[in-house]
Amino acid sequence: MRALLQRVSQASVSVDGSMVGQCGAGLLILICAMRGDTATQAEHLAQKIAKMRIFKDEAGKMNRSLLDTGGAALVVSQFTLAADTRTGNRPGFSQAADPETGRALYAHFANCLAALGPKVETGQFGADMQVALVNDGPVTIWLDTEASAPKN
Repeated sequence: MRALLQRVSQASVSVDGSMVGQCGAGLLILICAMRGDTATQAEHLAQKIAKMRIFKDEAGKMNRSLLDTGGAALVVSQFTLAADTRTGNRPGFSQAADPETGRALYAHFANCLAALGPKVETGQFGADMQVALVNDGPVTIWLDTEASAPKN
């Protein structure tokens, strides 16, 4: 799986003008299931993200995790993270999981993250969404599970 984390002071996602998910201080997580990804990878990624020390401690150092801060997460599906831009000018998305698998892994990831403690809200899989955020830092981090990591 592939995820793009953005540390935020707030974030929201709307569909057709109606807000479907939001969070305060925490993470906006844009996530894409890739071809060949498994439920085990979704579970591992949820644990990694929940424990990633990217929030400031009392000394201003990035030493605290989402779990440490009691922060929330907004999880938004984004198949375009699978974009292959190596050739031509139009990205290819053939490495993204099929929609049925993508939907299942997206939901499984969000449920696994919530089970670890943070309040988790989500976007709407497959919808045309508008995402608003206030990036804190800015801190933006790209993660790939082992199977989704680019091959050299």
